[in-house]
Amino acid sequence: MPHKPFKAVIPAAGLGTRFLPATKAMPKEMLPVVDKPAIQYVVEEATHAGIDDILIIIGRNKNNLSNHFDSVPELEESLARKGDHDKLAKVQHSSDLADIHFVRQGEPKGLGHAVFRAKAHVGDSPFAVLLGDDLIDERDPLLETMLELHDRTGAAVVALMEVDPESIHLYGAAAIEETGDEGTVKITGLVEKPNAADAPSNYAVIGRYVFAPSVFDILERTQPGKGGEIQLTDALQELAADPDGPGVYGVVFRGRRYDTGDKLDYIKAIVQLAADRDDLGPVLRPWFKEFAATL
Repeated sequence: MPHKPFKAVIPAAGLGTRFLPATKAMPKEMLPVVDKPAIQYVVEEATHAGIDDILIIIGRNKNNLSNHFDSVPELEESLARKGDHDKLAKVQHSSDLADIHFVRQGEPKGLGHAVFRAKAHVGDSPFAVLLGDDLIDERDPLLETMLELHDRTGAAVVALMEVDPESIHLYGAAAIEETGDEGTVKITGLVEKPNAADAPSNYAVIGRYVFAPSVFDILERTQPGKGGEIQLTDALQELAADPDGPGVYGVVFRGRRYDTGDKLDYIKAIVQLAADRDDLGPVLRPWFKEFAATL
C-alpha cells in the first residue's frame, strides 16, 4: 500500500544568542542569506522533495516567522500598481510555498522536546525534521534520498557528513557499519558532541532526519541528557539499539552545505550563494579577486 504523505517539522524556537544583538528582536531564522531569510531555503527544500504540509516550532517573539509566510495585501497591491511584477512574484512565492503551520515549544527543553511538540500535528504520518542552521544546496538533493530510504526500509534516517575529527565535538557522532550501498550506512550508535578521543567516527549528524511517527513514543519517555535537555540523539540511539526494530540508517552527504549557525560560516554561505547566482556572480566574482589581492 502507498505510504501516507510525508510531513515536515522545522524547529525554530532557539534564541540565536550567537548573533546578538541582531537577533535581539529578530529570529535568527529570519536573518537574510543574500535576499531570502534562512528559513525560506529550508521550507523550499521540503517542498522540492514533495512535502507540502510543514509545521514550524517557534518560541516567544517569533511572530516574524509567521508574518513572512503570510500574504501582505498592501505590499502586493503597491507592487502591482507600480508594475513591479518580478518583486511581486517573489513576495507571493513565499506565501504560496506550502501549507505552513506553527506551534509554540513552550519551555526550551531541547531539540527532542521541540520535535515531540509536533506529535499532534504529525499524527500517524512519517515526517522529516529539518534544522534551519543547515542549508542544503538545491543542486545537491539530499532529502529526497532520505525519504526514499525510509520508504524502502521503515527505518529512521539521518544525514551524515564527514568532518575534520577535531570538529566532531560540535556534532552528534555516528558509529556506522557499511551496507554495500554507496552513500548509505547502518548506524549502530550515536554520541552527542563527544570529545575527539571518544568519538566513534568522524561521521557527523547534520540537520536532516526522517522518522516514523512511532518515534514520539520514545521521545515521550526520553529523559534529559547532555546539557540538561531532551536530546533527539538519545531517541535515535534507542532506535539504533533495538534488535527488533528497523534501525537507523545514514545517508552520507558530500554536496554543498551552508552552516548559518556560526557567524563566520554564515558570511561564507552568503558569499558562496551570491557568487553562484546569475544576477550577482558575474560582477561579484571579479571583485572577490580584486579584494583578495589587497589583503
